[in-house]
Amino acid sequence: MQGRVIKIHSDFYYVQNDEHKLIECKIREILKKQKIEITVGDFVEFENEFIVNRLKRKNTLLRPKVSNIDLALVVVSFKQPDLDFIQLNRYLIYLKYHKIDSAICINKEDLENNLKEKSSEIEDIYSKLGYKLFFISAKNNIGIDKVKKYIKNKTIVLCGQSGVGKSTLLNAIIPDFNARTSDVSSKTQKGRHTTRHCELIEYSDFAVMDTPGFSCLKFDFLLPEELFNLFDDLKIYSDCKYSNCNHDTKERGICSVVDNLDKIETTRYKSYLEFLKESTAYRDKISKNSIKIEKNFKNSGNKTLAKISKKKRDVSRNVIKQSLRET
Repeated sequence: MQGRVIKIHSDFYYVQNDEHKLIECKIREILKKQKIEITVGDFVEFENEFIVNRLKRKNTLLRPKVSNIDLALVVVSFKQPDLDFIQLNRYLIYLKYHKIDSAICINKEDLENNLKEKSSEIEDIYSKLGYKLFFISAKNNIGIDKVKKYIKNKTIVLCGQSGVGKSTLLNAIIPDFNARTSDVSSKTQKGRHTTRHCELIEYSDFAVMDTPGFSCLKFDFLLPEELFNLFDDLKIYSDCKYSNCNHDTKERGICSVVDNLDKIETTRYKSYLEFLKESTAYRDKISKNSIKIEKNFKNSGNKTLAKISKKKRDVSRNVIKQSLRET
């Protein structure tokens, strides 16, 4: 039988089958030995309340651990907390790397005094990059119908800083969702996390990945050239003098990006430089500490078998050597 994992609690995986019946399952040991991880959103095959296979994924995220997402709604706010373009770009680039389509919801428009001017500024930057924009007030139910129409027949995930109104937006989209909302701290201007675990919630003609959030999101897993290729508005100016250019020089005539900064939106380039620090640190780390990653499977004939880890093989060899000495 096939189904989709909608919730994970301890070692139990709750799989919803085609008849929308919820089955409590465990994972077969063979999958654990092969280090095949099962996340919320995965489509799986199961037998006798045991997951025996994970079907091919459309995409997956590691932080938070969810899979097979059709659309990410990146939620930001005009005020409380103030709109942070670098943080917004951080989410967009992270999602682009994972091949997940994104749309931007700018919440709390009721708190913005210069709404027309601010909205125009945001639209000038992100519409050119192909992002769908929604200017909303989740609290006052403004613009919610347009969001509902756009997410129809999709599995979505919400991401954004704490306090921007993700839970309030979910409550507006799904009246009976009853998400716990949290006010923004007056001292830190940050909200408090209110979701404890990942769960796929089906509602009407779409599904929502309810997650604890995208905390501690850094580009400490990408090389600088990989990061640069995710910035479409910078990548068009890649004809630099040196092939290994990081596009952070202050000298003219060397870097094509620097020579065309007047054509690049300032907050986008600032975001790139911020993320580049993290990416460069990652490159330096792996160049100094090269570690061979051993495969956790082996091929035998037409079969793929789980491979015993090097640690366990060493223990086994030591036992054999000890037996020979005693003999």
